[in-house]
Amino acid sequence: MTPELIIEKIKGMFPNAILSTKIEFGEGSVSIKREALLDVCRFLHDDPELFFDFITDICSVDFIGQKERFEVVYHFYSVKHNHRIRIKAKVTEGDAVIDSLCVIWKGANWLEREVYDLMGIKFKGHPDMRRILMPEDFVGHPLRKDYPTEGRGERSTFDFIPDID
Repeated sequence: MTPELIIEKIKGMFPNAILSTKIEFGEGSVSIKREALLDVCRFLHDDPELFFDFITDICSVDFIGQKERFEVVYHFYSVKHNHRIRIKAKVTEGDAVIDSLCVIWKGANWLEREVYDLMGIKFKGHPDMRRILMPEDFVGHPLRKDYPTEGRGERSTFDFIPDID
């Protein structure tokens, strides 16, 4: 199925949830309202013509200074049909929460934890929302654009690596 047809199918099913669509690098990209994320993703997973059975990545973008500061970007792949789709949803800094997709794809678990750890976006309904890369006592979220490049004076992650003589 072509990216255009995938997008049309999503638009037909969720006309009020779609904010924008485009084709980028030969793949469809659909920006949706965050409230529709679970419904749209369940459709992507369960529809036999789409059957996006593999979540390949979740990442985020910091648009510092914009009202909806963060964009969460999901990459899906259908092994059976060999097609891809990118879904995007924005959240504000004051309410940086979006639904967890762990109920649909178990593989979303660690990907969501990584986004939480590095950007501070929380995933509602996640079974274990805690840091995955940084120490538990680390202050802040180091991939945010306003995080100081020199750090905040916390101990270095490298303090945990033993000396090798």
